[in-house]
Amino acid sequence: MKKVKYYYNTHTLRYEKLEVPFRVKLLRVFGFIAAALVTAIIIVAIAFQYIERPQETLLKQQNKELQQNYTILRKQVDALTAQMDELSKRDNEVYRSVFEADPIPDSARLVAMEKNKELALLATLSENDMVASMTQQLNTLSKRIAYQEKSYSEIAGMVKNKERLLKAIPAIQPVSNKNLNRIASGFGYRIDPVYKVTKFHAGLDFTAPQGTPIYATADGRVKEAGYNSSGYGNHVVINHGYGYETLYGHMVRIKARAGQTIKRGEVIGYVGSTGKSTGPHCHYEVHKNGKPVDPIYFFYNDLSPEQFDRLLKVAAAANQSLD
Repeated sequence: MKKVKYYYNTHTLRYEKLEVPFRVKLLRVFGFIAAALVTAIIIVAIAFQYIERPQETLLKQQNKELQQNYTILRKQVDALTAQMDELSKRDNEVYRSVFEADPIPDSARLVAMEKNKELALLATLSENDMVASMTQQLNTLSKRIAYQEKSYSEIAGMVKNKERLLKAIPAIQPVSNKNLNRIASGFGYRIDPVYKVTKFHAGLDFTAPQGTPIYATADGRVKEAGYNSSGYGNHVVINHGYGYETLYGHMVRIKARAGQTIKRGEVIGYVGSTGKSTGPHCHYEVHKNGKPVDPIYFFYNDLSPEQFDRLLKVAAAANQSLD
């Protein structure tokens, strides 16, 4: 039951019923609501100082996961990069040099300049972008490793043919020259004995009595064996593979025949003076990938360092060739 309030009216000297105007009631309601709202806002503000918001909790969790991913990826990138650099160094400086193979160009691997640019770029990236960038690095490294594996597969094939390769490289003198006195003219520009002008001499001239045996300087297959009208006379050309060919000119008699398989040290003909020649000798050339190279550097099976130095000085002398 609702209580009824009364008050004493001094004008009428009577107790009268207390009635609150509607306007006052409305103001009281608004005041209560306003106070409640202000109190609630204060409580919420204080609470958020000590209690994390769901969004903050989610962001912290995501940040923690990103840091973990970053650490894992960074370790993988560092390990793979170090491994790749070591493999690249061994590939170019050891394995491919042994087999005279062209090194992998720097464009196929990351050079130091590109690495520095990449590190500078990483410093400006956000965590998400950094993880994405490192993932891309891992993909790049994986491709480099696959490329390196292909290179090693090629080298493995070279290793299997190592003995064959070594046998195919010219390594002895074409005629017996124990006293090192048979080289009459070396590689380079020499005076032509017929035209008396300076011309390029593409090989070495070994003087020897007619009929002296001429030896194949490496294993291979005879490419040509016959008379050459351009100046070599009776000559033999041997294809050794791996880009190597040797030529032996001015023979009095040819023993080898075209298509024959030849071993190093096997007699292929005999010294003579056929073709454009001014005396019995063996004109000897070494070609690598179709270009003549100085044969003096292909006698390492025959000579000691002292003998090679002596022979090098003899061959370098400027004189007149015999053909």
